[in-house]
Parts: sequence; structure tokens; C-alpha cells
Amino acid sequence: MRIACLGWGSLIWKPGALPVKGEWHQDGPSVPIEFSRIGDGGELATAICLNAEPVPVLWAWLATEDLAIACELLKEREAIPEKRIDGIGSLIVTHSPVGMLAKWAQRRDIDALVWTGLPPRCNHIENRVPSLQAALAHLDGLQGEEREHARDYFSRVPKQIDTAYRRAIEENLGWRS
Repeated sequence: MRIACLGWGSLIWKPGALPVKGEWHQDGPSVPIEFSRIGDGGELATAICLNAEPVPVLWAWLATEDLAIACELLKEREAIPEKRIDGIGSLIVTHSPVGMLAKWAQRRDIDALVWTGLPPRCNHIENRVPSLQAALAHLDGLQGEEREHARDYFSRVPKQIDTAYRRAIEENLGWRS
């Protein structure tokens, strides 16, 4: 089974336990992504956000042919607790031959896809999308190492992840990628 992983954040520059084979490709499917998850390190991380405009994400082949192993390794890399049942998305293309992701994958001879599916988070509440004002206030209120970490994360997210929040952060805080 030929398995690929979709990515739009730190997974691209820091894959950890995930066995990425080769380079990340920039011609991924368009997925609704936004800087909408306040991370444990203070960064405003990218996450699937259903009310966001879709942007083209990246993808890479994985050096495993076992979907269960790919999901477990991604879960490990994302430090998702074993008891948590969400957080990882997957799709076996032949079992789901319709839909945008399946059609995109079929054109590339991908048999299965995995991706991080952690939801937006604001004020430690899962599935809560921070308002743009709250996101800007959060980032602007960070200090020291936490602020540097958040700025570093923001600057490393690939430029093609061009979202409304990204443009506002660049304009209001002067952060650049």
C-alpha cells in the first residue's frame, strides 16, 4: 500500500517519528486550514478549520506500507494520548473512491492518506476557534522564549498556507515567513 501524509505545519520541518520518504511536495489538495490552535508552547498552530478558506497543503510519501503503523507513528509524533480517539485522520482511497481527497490521491497513485486532525483550540477549549482579535491578542501578549517559539513556528509554516489569520498577523505584528 502506497501511503502519503498531508502536512501544513511543524510536521513539515520536524517529522520526528514519522517515516517521511523524500521531500514534501507542494501540490497537495486544498484543505480548509487556519492558524486556529493555541499550542502547548504558546504558538498559534495551523489546524483544519471548517470555516476557513481552503489552501493547498503539502504531502509526502511515507516509508511504511501499513496504514495502522502510519497512524500510530503520526499519533506518536503529535504526542496524542493513546486514549484520545480523534487527532489523526486517514483515508483508504479504494474504500472511498469519491470526494476531493480521494480524487486528488487517485491522480497520484496514492492508496491511503493520513493527516493530523487535532481541532482548533482556544483558552484550552477544544473545537473553539479563536477570533482573529483573540488570536492577535494572544500572540502579542507572549513574552520571552514563548514569543520567540511562536514567531519561529509562524515563520516556518510554508508560504502557500496563505490564510486570513496569517495575513493579519503579518500586518498587525510584523511577523514574516
